[in-house]
Amino acid sequence: MSLQDVIQEQVKAGLQELYEVELPSVELQPTRKDFEGDITVVIFPMLRYVKGNPEKIGQQLGTFLQEKVAEVSGFNVIKGFLNLVISDAYYLKFFNKVRAQKGYGKVAQKDNNAVMVEYSSPNTNKPLHLGHIRNNLLGHSVSLILEAAGKKVYKTQIINDRGIHICKSMLAWKRFGNGETPESTGLKGDKLVGNYYVAFDKAYKQEVAEMVAAGTPKEKAEKEASLLQEAQEMLRKWEAGDPEVVQLWKTMNGWVYEGFEETYKSLGVSFDTLYYESDTYLLGKDVVEQGLEQGVFYRKDDGSVWIDLTEEGLDEKIVLRSDGTAVYMTQDIGTAIQRVKDFPDINGMVYTVGNEQDYHFKVLFLILKKLGFDWADHLYHLSYGMVDLPSGKMKSREGTVVDADDLVLEMSETAGAIASELGKLEDYSEAEKQQLYHMIGLGALKYYILKVDPKKRILFDPEESVDFQGNTGPFIQYTYARIQSILRKAPEEGMQQDVATDLELHPKEKELLKWLEGFPEAVQQAAENYSPALIANYTYELVKEFNSFYQQVSILGEADENIKIFRIQLADKVAQVIQTAFGLLGIDVPERM
Repeated sequence: MSLQDVIQEQVKAGLQELYEVELPSVELQPTRKDFEGDITVVIFPMLRYVKGNPEKIGQQLGTFLQEKVAEVSGFNVIKGFLNLVISDAYYLKFFNKVRAQKGYGKVAQKDNNAVMVEYSSPNTNKPLHLGHIRNNLLGHSVSLILEAAGKKVYKTQIINDRGIHICKSMLAWKRFGNGETPESTGLKGDKLVGNYYVAFDKAYKQEVAEMVAAGTPKEKAEKEASLLQEAQEMLRKWEAGDPEVVQLWKTMNGWVYEGFEETYKSLGVSFDTLYYESDTYLLGKDVVEQGLEQGVFYRKDDGSVWIDLTEEGLDEKIVLRSDGTAVYMTQDIGTAIQRVKDFPDINGMVYTVGNEQDYHFKVLFLILKKLGFDWADHLYHLSYGMVDLPSGKMKSREGTVVDADDLVLEMSETAGAIASELGKLEDYSEAEKQQLYHMIGLGALKYYILKVDPKKRILFDPEESVDFQGNTGPFIQYTYARIQSILRKAPEEGMQQDVATDLELHPKEKELLKWLEGFPEAVQQAAENYSPALIANYTYELVKEFNSFYQQVSILGEADENIKIFRIQLADKVAQVIQTAFGLLGIDVPERM
């Protein structure tokens, strides 16, 4: 039982003894920095059950708690707030317990129920872009956080590898490609295929313009242009299994996958299993038939199948067209069910998809619940906002889309320019410098994106993100490296011994210990809210507290040997927590900077 739990229990016991009142809940919060104390009991909510002056109630409760809870060494009451002073011994005992604990903050797997987290889910007709970066970083980080909180996690993506957009790239390659390959051009496969998608669009628009100039109405020209007709015919051949078309599809998709893999490796994200739309696009039709029998869906006169969700505040939604073909909703229903068949221990899913799909997922989750799947109660749409760039800050493909590889490269170059100016890398080899620049640049990018609540839109400023001051990844990485420098100079003797619990703590030591104690709760909160931002901002506050501690007390220069060893151990534990927390964000930390 945590100290907070003990205090809550004893507050209830105190109210029962003092006022014969049963309190349903107790509100605790950290004591404000401008008051003495560590944990504050909020009196105001109790006034619904206890009539009286809040200051008097606080005084009586404070006296009761000081008598009953050994860890409470003092208290004060400010208006309706009872501020409890927790003994130094309590925090030192806590530190001795966790000092050598590897993976502090994480918990072992709690049960056999698994959650599947879907993210990335690109189309195979173009490279990954800035929007995919936020998607990947969020999905991957949430997977790591859920695992740290005790969940079994499967990381997956569904690759949109079929459809008219893929056929457009294929047709353009056949028309204009002259047999080009990634090897012959030196281009990443996803970029080469993306170029042909652009080439199709350019040729198609030109053909439409020529038809319009010759007198064809624009709408008719857009539908009847020969290039579009050919692409649609290619899609029909693919669906019919035409060997030549299928082989070209496999070849070009293969190029794209190799390109994607390179980008994922550079970003530091990975997947446990992959789904392909070419395998899943026919799923769900059988479920619609079953749903018709159950009365979940209904058939209209034209043969199309719908669901009426007006009673739930939504509208009517089509799940099968009149010609019997599926819509995206049908596929998503079928794919969710298939995943549970493939991994029977799944009891929940997280879909990392932009906020323009909010309505789609409300409908999907509701349909799956109506179909009677118990795991449908544990579905979550990890909805996120757009990422914008200040104009002129970044070169972009075709002036509109920021390529993911270009952004990562530019981040490394920006980090390199700033790190070189700081001038502390004289003894680094060129390879070591490049590795460090990539680590700082990628850390800056990830932190800047993940520190923001997922639902909020982001204005991403690459230069601001690489600042070595303020709430940035490099600032935190630099603090970690500073601690490593201290540890390299620290004596080895005595470092394994427990700290004497009768030490008198400096206020800055106590603040750091309180922040360290809060890390496991920060991990659980981040998991419950599917929010890496909670981890990012916890880490920033911990680092700020460490830097304040570092400026106000001496570590290696401390004369008292016991205090010196404790401070070195404390710095070491802070570094471990920074590394663990940043690991949950997918960010590496450097030993030197």
